[in-house]
Amino acid sequence: MPTNFTAEPVRVRVPATSANLGPGFDALGLALGLYDDVAAEIASGGVRVAVTGQGAGELPDDDRHLVVSAMRAAFDVLGAHPAGLSVECVNRIPQARGLGSSSAAIVAGVLLARALVVDGEDRLDDAGALRLCAEIEGHPDNVAPCLLGGFTLAWSEPGGARAVSLPVAEAVRPTVFVPAERGLTATARAALPATVPHGDAALTAGRAALLVHALTTDPSLLLPATVDRLHQDYRAAGMPGTSALVSALRAADVAAVVSGAGPTVLALSQPPAGFPVGTDWEIWQLPIDVSGARVARGRLGHAERDPVAAGRKS
Repeated sequence: MPTNFTAEPVRVRVPATSANLGPGFDALGLALGLYDDVAAEIASGGVRVAVTGQGAGELPDDDRHLVVSAMRAAFDVLGAHPAGLSVECVNRIPQARGLGSSSAAIVAGVLLARALVVDGEDRLDDAGALRLCAEIEGHPDNVAPCLLGGFTLAWSEPGGARAVSLPVAEAVRPTVFVPAERGLTATARAALPATVPHGDAALTAGRAALLVHALTTDPSLLLPATVDRLHQDYRAAGMPGTSALVSALRAADVAAVVSGAGPTVLALSQPPAGFPVGTDWEIWQLPIDVSGARVARGRLGHAERDPVAAGRKS
């Protein structure tokens, strides 16, 4: 079947995400109100990528860019082979901080490619898009909230990744503590042991189940619900500042966890006034994103090109 591409550009807004949330290792995720805006259109040849904001001057401007490689993967599934691509990225999600920048790029690429093909949604439905994004990323815990919004539970089956999104209790007010230092997911995963004690696994499973109830129904239980023994302690030596801040916040009855693979810290309840964080952290109060990735027609507008326009910082 021949492929027809749309003549007009398409754009997508993708949210930051925080995965694991303590005990929900590789399964639970939360979409946050901080966004990357990405636009793409078919070109006569070659690949051009323009990046503004986070990662500008660092990220590749050709086929090596993650948005483009995700687009190529989606085009392969769609049976589409565009002559060239022009991509514009306005990035606000910090790179390599545990806030889902790579998942946002992957989701943006897959959805842009699908939207550029006239019958793209017929060839690649939403469930297929999730499976493809998770396959590219390697696990579904960040791509699921980026695609779906809200609080997500993701899992993998022989046919690929699946996920559901649940509403979050109104009292949950996330705060992220973002350091200048960067982290790598591969490095953080390398610190994990091949096995864990059965008691630690059982405790963490119970707290993950409790966390679903706490986030959706009873936020007063967030502190006990975010106890984890599967991954955070094993990674602590590689992120001493992150570990110390998580411990200090939890000692002050704040439900704090490592965001994704770190080094950002996520607090699911508000720190007390005057809490001594120090100068090494930017503190951002972010709403929960409930919509997930949003696709529209046309190029990025003036507000979307503003590198600080989407997302609230304090």
